[in-house]
Parts: sequence; structure tokens; C-alpha cells
Amino acid sequence: MDFEGVVGRAGVDQAGVVARLLHDFNAEFDVPTPGVAVLEERLRILLAVGPAVGGTTAYLAEGPDGSAVGVALVTWHSNVWYDGAVGLLDELYVVPARRGGGVGSALLAQVLQDARHLGAGSVELAADEPDADALRFYRRHGFVGAFERDERTFFLQREL
Repeated sequence: MDFEGVVGRAGVDQAGVVARLLHDFNAEFDVPTPGVAVLEERLRILLAVGPAVGGTTAYLAEGPDGSAVGVALVTWHSNVWYDGAVGLLDELYVVPARRGGGVGSALLAQVLQDARHLGAGSVELAADEPDADALRFYRRHGFVGAFERDERTFFLQREL
């Protein structure tokens, strides 16, 4: 299904909208969140850099009525394996009532278009092994990983 709405880069002035969606994402899946106010403050700083190495880009999907129905968050970094930047898709969230309507595909298409425009060598992401729907979605959009070779993929972190 094609998304009838608009996808674009969120400006610093939209940090609150992005923060609310990210907070709702974590709350929906019972993952800790620092809260909307903290996320908004952090996003105002991160979004000011924009789509460049060391920057963060937020993409908002707005429905025909102008309401925010989805968000994608990408951090751009350098990488020894590519000439250009690498985009790390940190988050992709669609509000529950709008899932299955092409919002996620529209967000991902914009991320990939910007990545190509920036000369990025790759867009990476982490998906939890039990989240079969997300894995199916990303595979459908051309993402591959170790799980394609009968191995589990892990994206590890250590909070400091």
C-alpha cells in the first residue's frame, strides 16, 4: 500500500514531535525512555548538525492531515570500509494505527535516497532476532545480514 502523506527531514524546531514519537516507541515495547523533555533537548543538539558525518537526521512522516505518523532516526559516521559515510538507522517507528500502510517504506526510501545523495557506502541497522516482522520488512527492502546465512545477527553495546 502506498503512503499518502509527506516524508521529510525534521528540523530542530520539530525536535519535540520527534521526541514524542521516540518516547512512544520505547513505551509501546516496554523499553526504558528518559522522557520526552530529555529526548527533545538531546535532539535539538543532534539535529543541528544535520546529515553529515557526525550528524543525526530525523525523518518525519506526516499524514494528509499533517499529523506525525512515523519517524526514522539516522546517525551518520565514517567507516574504514567505505569512502563515504555510513548511516546507522537507529530507530524506525510507525504509530500503531498507521502500520501496514506504507509509512515505514516511505521513511526508509527517504533515508536511502539521502544516503545515496550523501555518497554513503552503506546503511546499517540492528533488528532483534524475535522480531520477524521487522526482519521481513528490512529484507523486503534489500537489507541482508548474517541471519541470511543461518546465523543470528547481534548488534552489541555497553552502556557507560
